Amino acid sequence: MKHSRFAGFLNAAALLLAAAVLCTCAGFTAAVGPPRYYPGVYEGVGQGFRGPVYLSVHIGAAGITAIEILEHVDDEQIGGGAMEELSALVLDAGSPEVDGISGATGSSTGFLAALEDALSRAGIP
Repeated sequence: MKHSRFAGFLNAAALLLAAAVLCTCAGFTAAVGPPRYYPGVYEGVGQGFRGPVYLSVHIGAAGITAIEILEHVDDEQIGGGAMEELSALVLDAGSPEVDGISGATGSSTGFLAALEDALSRAGIP
């Protein structure tokens, strides 16, 4: 009698452990799955060092395909060159999660805010 209770306890514990592992794995897979992109062209605006930064972000089925810098007032000495560098970094990474450019914090912040604004319009959180 004691043996069957112990066996039942082990079976229940094994079942709970298996369920926990499956739930954890399923949650992990869902968390790292690709974001939902809505193809199209979206504009965004952010505050750069000296003024607004306007971007046009092209989204295809696989993600961000192009970034156009429509307008900004930061000159080359004050981080304007960082915008092109950030565009390349985002496209190479395939993600908006990139670091700003050293020495161009304000311009980087404006670019990344404009990118985030455009992506929020595309339905990407």
